[in-house]
Amino acid sequence: MNSEWLKTRQTKFTAYVTIYILIVIAVLGLLNWLAQRHNKSVDTTANKRFSLSDQTKKVVGGLKQDVKISYFDKTSSFGAAKDLLDRYETLSPKLTVDYIDPDKKPQVAKQMGVKAYGSILIDSGPKHQEAKAITEEEVTGAIIRTLKGGDRLVCVVSGSGEHKLDDSGRSGYSGLKELMEKNNYKTREISLLDKPEVPKDCTITLVGGPRFDYVQPVVDALKKYQESGGHLLLFLDPPVKLGKEDVSENAALAKVVEGWGVALNKDLVLDTSGIGQVFGFSEVVPLVTSYESHSIVREMKGTATAFPLARSLEIKGSAEKLFSTSENSFATSKLTGGEIRIDPSKDKHGPFLLGAAGTVKAGDAQARFVVAGSSSWASNNILSFNGNKDLFLNMLNWLSADEDLISIRPKDPEDRRITMNRRQMQMVFYSSVILLPLFSILAGFSVWWKRR
Repeated sequence: MNSEWLKTRQTKFTAYVTIYILIVIAVLGLLNWLAQRHNKSVDTTANKRFSLSDQTKKVVGGLKQDVKISYFDKTSSFGAAKDLLDRYETLSPKLTVDYIDPDKKPQVAKQMGVKAYGSILIDSGPKHQEAKAITEEEVTGAIIRTLKGGDRLVCVVSGSGEHKLDDSGRSGYSGLKELMEKNNYKTREISLLDKPEVPKDCTITLVGGPRFDYVQPVVDALKKYQESGGHLLLFLDPPVKLGKEDVSENAALAKVVEGWGVALNKDLVLDTSGIGQVFGFSEVVPLVTSYESHSIVREMKGTATAFPLARSLEIKGSAEKLFSTSENSFATSKLTGGEIRIDPSKDKHGPFLLGAAGTVKAGDAQARFVVAGSSSWASNNILSFNGNKDLFLNMLNWLSADEDLISIRPKDPEDRRITMNRRQMQMVFYSSVILLPLFSILAGFSVWWKRR
């Protein structure tokens, strides 16, 4: 009797253990399935270094057609690419990623024209693009190029002292050229002095800070281009006379722009907030953190941009405001001499409008234009500052009617260096080199004195 009771009890115990094990296995299997289907991670870095940008989420999350990313490398090197590409795959069921070892599948590599390890190919139907590096900027750019059909050409006016695309110096636009070409825009410099006519294949025409007055035929060519359905991007500096870098008023062009609803004031905006000094800027480089609701700047909230040697603008018609300086700014009309000083009794008090956008009726369509009161904000020495790149590309995307691409783009690695002025450096030196060691010596002497 006792033996049968023990057998029954042992059978029940075995059944319970078996059921518990099956339940645990089922729960673990369910959790694993959920983890595969809903891959979530938390990025705690200061600048969200390991999170995909808003633009990538918008582009990939909104896919309406299948996109395939093929990564070719040795199997042992797949890990580095997976860290990035797996995050893309979780954004949309329309996007898939294949990891291919060209040594194990040489026929596939040959068919797709792959000749080097680390090649990244993006396919969508008949369209193919290659990302040049395993970075978010390159991969997202290649996806955009795959989705967008047709060429978009930015024509940059030259011949009157404008910033040049082939100038790699601090004031050149070579960085701007590289940025545009990475984002599926072709570039070309054009001279309207030889032939005062904007080529018909120019999607956007950029006037980047002319130092000399445009002759009337050049102004007429730009006016005709705009009012015939073209899209203009105008960066027009204040007419300062500071020595070798004098800038002419360009009154004829300013009059045309005013006819479109934006007046160019003959002043220089100065930032007295002191925030610019944190980034090593002087008062002639106003910082902007105030943006309007226009689609160009709607997603720029909380992002700073910098505008060296900027003039203020005024809306005179149906044009729309884009961004303005802070209240701690002044606009001086004294534009001559080597030293610029603020006179609170005479100079205007901010905030001041630095950017505007609008449309001009062109038959049954609406031609678009954007005006900024500075050209140096897009030059090589400051283009990488905070949101300057994003703002420029947002302008291009709006002008070319690609509003779906307007967003904050992949981030550069964060610069964590500390910038200090001379007084702060002296405080750090005296506190760390003199005060702390002296305090330690005094504390040690105090302990010795009590114990002697």
